[in-house]
Amino acid sequence: MDVVLDTLRSEFSDLADPAAFTRIVLRLALAVALAAVIGYEREMRGTAAGLRTHMMVGLGVALLVATTSESHMEPTEVGRVIQGILAGIGFLGAGAIIKQDEKEQVKGLTTAASIWTTAAIATAAGLGREATAIVATILAIVILALLLRLERHVARRRGAAGDPARRGEQDVDAR
Repeated sequence: MDVVLDTLRSEFSDLADPAAFTRIVLRLALAVALAAVIGYEREMRGTAAGLRTHMMVGLGVALLVATTSESHMEPTEVGRVIQGILAGIGFLGAGAIIKQDEKEQVKGLTTAASIWTTAAIATAAGLGREATAIVATILAIVILALLLRLERHVARRRGAAGDPARRGEQDVDAR
């Protein structure tokens, strides 16, 4: 029985230190909460990637980054892990992009960018850069919500359908 208990203690050794446990829980919870803020905004717009997708991206990225950085790896090794995560998230975001040949429009660019931004914010949270993650989330919401109003206002003033500057590659959120 002692062997079983010793094995359990060693397998859960990352939970033995209350400070490390608190750090991990705080970083993961913050990453999920911040991802939820962005995901909620995307959910309200009816995009393909909404609340749950953004939260899962935030959790996954923060988990990989936090556990990697807490495992006392060299900074260059942590950097390689982050590089791999962000490249992989790029492929996930690519799945949200749809090109429509008949109108020469590209849909989903903002959703793809929000997934990638969520991963970057979760990376900051996972590394213990909580204030940076919070500021970046505020900026992301300003860009997604407030600047959309400005973009619509400008489009109305230009008469978006006939304006050559509005043709071609653009992001049109699903409503």
